[in-house]
Amino acid sequence: MKTRIHTLWLTTMCLAVMAFGDAAEAQTITLSVEPDKPVLSAESSQPVYLRIGLTGCPLEKLRERPPVNVALVIDKSGSMSGQRIHHAREAAILALRRLNEKDIVSVVVFDSGVRTLVPATKMTRRDEIIRLIRQIEAGGTTALYAGVQAGAHEVEKFQSPGRVNRVVLLSDGHANVGPQSPTALGQLGAQLAAKGLSITTIGLGLGYNEDLMSLLAFKSDGGHYFAESPNELASVFEREFDRALSVVAQDVRIEIICGENFRPVRILGREGEIQGRTILVDVGSVYSEHEKYVLVEMKPTVKNAIERGELANVRLRYQDMNSKKTVSLEGIAADVRFSASPAEVEKHLNKRIAADVVEQIAIEQNERATALRDQGHVEQARQVLLENSVFLRSNAARLNSKPLEQYSEENAQAADQLNEADWTRQRKVMRESQNARRTQQ
Repeated sequence: MKTRIHTLWLTTMCLAVMAFGDAAEAQTITLSVEPDKPVLSAESSQPVYLRIGLTGCPLEKLRERPPVNVALVIDKSGSMSGQRIHHAREAAILALRRLNEKDIVSVVVFDSGVRTLVPATKMTRRDEIIRLIRQIEAGGTTALYAGVQAGAHEVEKFQSPGRVNRVVLLSDGHANVGPQSPTALGQLGAQLAAKGLSITTIGLGLGYNEDLMSLLAFKSDGGHYFAESPNELASVFEREFDRALSVVAQDVRIEIICGENFRPVRILGREGEIQGRTILVDVGSVYSEHEKYVLVEMKPTVKNAIERGELANVRLRYQDMNSKKTVSLEGIAADVRFSASPAEVEKHLNKRIAADVVEQIAIEQNERATALRDQGHVEQARQVLLENSVFLRSNAARLNSKPLEQYSEENAQAADQLNEADWTRQRKVMRESQNARRTQQ
């Protein structure tokens, strides 16, 4: 069987379509396009899952680290008083010390109103910025929506394709001034993503709205973190700035055109558009030596009529952070063939991709359990989680997958944390995990 997915071939393709640089630049992203079942059953209409993987190159291959353009949006409402605002200040300062004079920083604080403490400026003013952050004190209510808007406005002042443009939001409470629903904040996230900005959200303590914070992040390809106590903030900021300082490509768009004998069913884990036989997915940023992927479920439209065929053709476009240019790749195809032998179909199963499919399906069930628990159906939610754990464990054994085994344990543990005393914390743990697993954050 011939499956057209070889790294060497893709590197050659990169060199052919890029109008700049050498071979090192051409490998900013390593692309893989593979089906979970390169051999399909000729006797049934089983789904096939196409996986498009994007892995960032080592930072050493870049000419220089891409500069960041970041707004810190910090909740300073009354509930942030004491240790919370103290640790928030210190964590923000620790993160900013990692930046250099080429980076752009702004600081927005909000309570019942919004104030731009540090308008967007280069980090040449490091001491002044740190001094102003140390002066932040808590008091008031929570104008979260307006705070994010103000942070985005500061980022937009210096937004450029060659910079990593993002907002980092820290809050410990519910939005209670201005738009307050998860839907409204999710729409804001989508609007900012369309402009090339991502929003990372950090929820502190047990009082914040995790649906709002995780949806804002998900809609803009941002990370979402749960910090249960103030002393966790330094490590959370460290993790987020590790990501921000390792972006090698951004504004990534994947276009998948299904072969004439296949139709798209759905996209797993991510949002996108399906237009006839064409699927469009925006992935946001790709990080150094980290893989993101897109999974698409497809079904054959014919049986027994063909021996082999093209499953899909993929086009990729992204902003290369090394060259500061837009890169386009076309003509990247994956083929499949049909067999009447179930043994042959099973023999050629790609276990790594099959494991990713299982994980995405399990995330959906984990979210279903969350919804059931919210509706007060505690035992039903527990049953879904326990069945999910069994589903993951059996597939972990079948596919030899340690990540599935770990997620099985996570679901089993969640099933024991559904009582009233534990649910507030457990719900936040689950939302953080769902967001990270869906989009490989």
